[in-house]
Amino acid sequence: MMGKVIFYEDRNFQGRSYECMSDCGDFSSYLSRCHSCRVESGCWMMYDNPNYMGNQYFFKRGDYADYMSMFGMSNSIRSCRMIPMYKGSYRMRIYERENFMGQMYEMMDDCDNTMDRYRMSHCQSCHVMDGHWLMYEQPHYRGRMSYFRPGEYRSFSNMGGMRFMSMRRIMDSWY
Repeated sequence: MMGKVIFYEDRNFQGRSYECMSDCGDFSSYLSRCHSCRVESGCWMMYDNPNYMGNQYFFKRGDYADYMSMFGMSNSIRSCRMIPMYKGSYRMRIYERENFMGQMYEMMDDCDNTMDRYRMSHCQSCHVMDGHWLMYEQPHYRGRMSYFRPGEYRSFSNMGGMRFMSMRRIMDSWY
């Protein structure tokens, strides 16, 4: 499935626009700023710095007339990455400490609070075996988030020292 998002310079879908159907590491050459967008298809991670750096924001199909106010952002979007649709089972191991040390729990569904479910105050590494996941700094899917695709993540210290307390699957129904 192809994704499509249209970025606009001004709020309420005004000003110059830029249409994107794949990852874009820096669209400052197309738009001087970006204050609204319309996601016509797909799910996307948006970044407030070029080259997929900085704070991450998840967008699914819909209209975002003033996303900066909606998400409490101080900078506009500068790069984006399309999240491929995934249909299948989900599986991830979370670890209390870096390098897959400490308590370990295997997850196959969403967890709104690692402390309530596992008595784990936060996790500092993970191994995503199946599916695409969003992990959040705070319980109940709040705070800063990060996107995780299948792979090993030995340390979150290179992510600004984030410690995650809730996680959810990116479901195919969101597309």
